[in-house]
Amino acid sequence: MERREEQPGSAGAGAASAVDFTVENVEKALHQLYYDPNIENKNLAQKWLMQAQVSPQAWHFSWQLLQPDKVPEIQYFGASALHIKISRYWSDIPTDQYESLKAQLFTQITRFASGSKIVLTRLCVALASLALSMMPDAWPCAVADMVRLFQAEDSPVDGQGRCLALLELLTVLPEEFQTSRLPQYRKGLVRASLAVECGAVFPLLEQLLQQPSSPSCVRQKVLKCFSSWVQLEVPLQDCEALIQAAFTALQDSELFDSSVEAIVNAISQPDAQRYVNTLLKLIPLVLGLQEQLRQAVQNGDMETSHGICRIAVALGENHSRALLDQVEHWQSFLALVNMIMFCTGIPGHYPVNETTSSLTLTFWYTLQDDILSFEAEKQAVYQQVYRPVYFQLVDVLLHKAQFPSDEEYGFWSSDEKEQFRIYRVDISDTLMYVYEMLGAELLSNLYDKLGRLLTSSEEPYSWQHTEALLYGFQSIAETIDVNYSDVVPGLIGLIPRISISNVQLADTVMFTIGALSEWLADHPVMINSVLPLVLHALGNPELSVSSVSTLKKICRECKYDLPPYAANIVAVSQDVLMKQIHKTSQCMWLMQALGFLLSALQVEEILKNLHSLISPYIQQLEKLAEEIPNPSNKLAIVHILGLLSNLFTTLDVSHHEDDHEGSELRKLPVPQGPNPVVVVLQQVFQLIQKVLSKWLNDAQVVEAVCAIFEKSVKTLLDDFAPMVPQLCEMLGRMYSTIPQASALDLTRQLVHIFAHEPAHFPPIEALFLLVTSVTLTLFQQGPRDHPDIVDSFMQLLAQALKRKPDLFLCERLDVKAVFQCAVLALKFPEAPTVKASCGFFTELLPRCGEVEPVGKVVQEDGRMLLIAVLEAIGGQASRSLMDCFADILFALNKHCFSLLSMWIKEALQPPGFPSARLSPEQKDTFSQQILRERVNKRRVKEMVKEFTLLCRGLHGTDYTADY
Repeated sequence: MERREEQPGSAGAGAASAVDFTVENVEKALHQLYYDPNIENKNLAQKWLMQAQVSPQAWHFSWQLLQPDKVPEIQYFGASALHIKISRYWSDIPTDQYESLKAQLFTQITRFASGSKIVLTRLCVALASLALSMMPDAWPCAVADMVRLFQAEDSPVDGQGRCLALLELLTVLPEEFQTSRLPQYRKGLVRASLAVECGAVFPLLEQLLQQPSSPSCVRQKVLKCFSSWVQLEVPLQDCEALIQAAFTALQDSELFDSSVEAIVNAISQPDAQRYVNTLLKLIPLVLGLQEQLRQAVQNGDMETSHGICRIAVALGENHSRALLDQVEHWQSFLALVNMIMFCTGIPGHYPVNETTSSLTLTFWYTLQDDILSFEAEKQAVYQQVYRPVYFQLVDVLLHKAQFPSDEEYGFWSSDEKEQFRIYRVDISDTLMYVYEMLGAELLSNLYDKLGRLLTSSEEPYSWQHTEALLYGFQSIAETIDVNYSDVVPGLIGLIPRISISNVQLADTVMFTIGALSEWLADHPVMINSVLPLVLHALGNPELSVSSVSTLKKICRECKYDLPPYAANIVAVSQDVLMKQIHKTSQCMWLMQALGFLLSALQVEEILKNLHSLISPYIQQLEKLAEEIPNPSNKLAIVHILGLLSNLFTTLDVSHHEDDHEGSELRKLPVPQGPNPVVVVLQQVFQLIQKVLSKWLNDAQVVEAVCAIFEKSVKTLLDDFAPMVPQLCEMLGRMYSTIPQASALDLTRQLVHIFAHEPAHFPPIEALFLLVTSVTLTLFQQGPRDHPDIVDSFMQLLAQALKRKPDLFLCERLDVKAVFQCAVLALKFPEAPTVKASCGFFTELLPRCGEVEPVGKVVQEDGRMLLIAVLEAIGGQASRSLMDCFADILFALNKHCFSLLSMWIKEALQPPGFPSARLSPEQKDTFSQQILRERVNKRRVKEMVKEFTLLCRGLHGTDYTADY
């Protein structure tokens, strides 16, 4: 990256220039940063101070800012500046100054051992950075030297102060290593050196932790230091003594959090699984925490139970495979699994009374994966041991998924309710996963429990218990094929017996029926058991989402078995739509459900139902069409148009024949006369035009009108044919009056489906020429304000070339103007528009030979296209778009090779084009590489990526890492 010239900046009362980095000016700027109420002055001061920190003068003023008479904020800045200079500008420091710099830092750390802690930490980080840069050659025993120097008796600082300063230094050293900018080869050397130096650290930590006289603050620091070092992947066996000491420290409430962190970090390091003997020794230590865990749960001590659970899960989750491999120790591992089970089922409701159980869920996935990955014989043994455990887990999870009492739930905040919802989703995912282990027996188990609950006369059951069991069923049925399960008929029979007194239970009943919709399609005789429940729920606004989505699933999956119920479904749906019980999105889903339902009826029946369903809306629309446009009637119009388009999205009367041989769905024409959707569209066409005439200026209304036809075209395909001429005429009028992207998108759909049919070519061609002419006029007036129109226009042109290149043979089409506009669109700042333009050219260039006007324009103006592409690669376009420009280069090379070889040499000739950073040799190499590659598109993309990095001065920098 180029370094910008330093700008003058304000630095307190006497505004100093940016190069005048004196102690006085730095202090003034710091005062301004901390105490000036004006935010602009603060920002100026911060910018100036950042420049000061990296300036050569920082070596001078940093030490002065650390003087004892300065306040901590100023001392902290001095220490930070030293760290920045050492970590980022190490190469500026002469080798002969290493030792004096080291000595100065040691002196300052000793002085601050009894001073400000934040300054001490910063100085330690600076010394750590120095050590990492000098290790292993210039400072071979850095850590041992640090320990020795701080243990020297002749220091003016008391023993405890020196001890804490040393521990701070040892703690930040591995942390600084993890974030350092050392080159990769140096990182490996330093890591190896630190691994050896570990021998100088751990004995000291053990001694301090086990020494009865060590104060609590020292032990705390020891545990933090150990936690920091284990992340360097220290062999687990070398950590044994310290881990044991950390387990002992768990009994001390002051040290508890630090001990948990240290143990979890030690156990979780990836390399730890190699040390199986040490892992086996850890199991009894973890099991030994069970009494402390039970006490914590009993006393409502969430922090302690959370910490102990983290330790148990870290051991189980990270090492279940290694521990399962030790078959002779199966009982101790099973005891650990049971301890984790206790954590999963910890009493109380998540997240209000406990936050621990969620930590354990991933463990159950891991354990199951590991068991199922063994060879058959070993797997059978472990299945025998762990199937009962997993059945117990299902009981525990369903208990945890239960809602609290209505009264208690009423006191929960919305955030707590949302966390509980997510927690239940996690439980649902876990149950679905567990099905792989337990199979059909799991469903039988749930069914038996539900059956006993609903048929028992001994005690009244809680709705929470019923809801949780149904939730378990729903979790499995949603993703796993239960069509062959022998318990589903019984479940469908039980559902109507459930006494629904609660919204949550009603929701789950609905979602469970929805999850079983595919099963109902195979067993239509059972539809009547559950459909009345769904229709009844439609009238309850609180069950809006669950009831509507369930009806939609039933109508989609079971439509051929629903004609006997159709009249009832339509009547209930009509009623709730008229009463406006549901929000807009649920109304749209309901219309989709009715579309599926009507698709299976006879045409006369469909038309009769459509008439009763749509008539009220048509009447409303007629009334609205007469009114003067205003925001409230606009919402009503968009809503009605949305209802119609959603109905037509799914109303498909063509029969799909399932070809079992080829497993393809074939669409057969309907032999019963005109398509009902087309009949309705023709009836309301005049009304839609009337609405449009008043709302042509409004993109939302135009979009809603276009959506009706676009969705109908997609669903009906060839059946839409009778509407093509009048729709083309309407679209032409719309677009001529006020061009909008949605009209172009609908035109593209028509081109895609009908342009290749001779009967429909004339109206499609006329519409294509008209919208092209209008859009070209828009380009002359200035297209920058309409990137969405340009985007849709480019997609339309590409579709025309793909489906019907003959559209480009028409004399009335100005192919040259279209080409030039597309080149202009390549320079837009909006990425989607540029992508669409590139897509147009990659469709156009292969047509050079077959479509004469295209060949002619490429010959005349292709050089202009190449220059625009090279400018974009040179830095004018986003790097994320380079693949699109590479596609154009590849197409030029493949289909216009002789022209490209001449153009590319000429285009790259001028100095500084496409970037001042390129040498003539680099440009020459690029053009030769491109011209050589006419087969492998991926290689061209790689060449373009390399070239754009050279153009931008980023080649070989950190910026290329994710590229």
